[in-house]
Amino acid sequence: MMFQIAVGTALLLVNITLAAIAAMVLEDILLRTHGWLLRPPHRPKLVLLLAGVSLWVLGVVTVGVWIWAVAYVALGAFATLEQAVYFSLVAYTTLGLGDLVPSSEWRLLAGMEAANGFLNFGLLTALLIEGLRQVRLGQLETRRKHEA
Repeated sequence: MMFQIAVGTALLLVNITLAAIAAMVLEDILLRTHGWLLRPPHRPKLVLLLAGVSLWVLGVVTVGVWIWAVAYVALGAFATLEQAVYFSLVAYTTLGLGDLVPSSEWRLLAGMEAANGFLNFGLLTALLIEGLRQVRLGQLETRRKHEA
């Protein structure tokens, strides 16, 4: 049991660190494009921003799922990579279908992966909303200055 917790903790730390790095990189991208995003037309740029950040978030989630899946295969929890990816996706998204489960010696990892997914979805959702909010506030301020 302690080894499962140690492995799960290590995987959590790797995933959280990668999500934090992805958030910092995205913030840097948004800062670099901030001036462009503030210039009219605003609505198409908001749509582009929402689509781009959503794809970024999906990429971070995908990487997280694959990290867990590769670990499951390396630990022998699943016979094939396809099974491991499927289970990892179900656990990470907290769907928890239960049609495929890891061997009993690794089942604690499922809960840890679900917690990882839950935390990362929260972090990434907050990032998405904050990015949109900052850009939209800047757009409205720019519009107000031009109208005055």
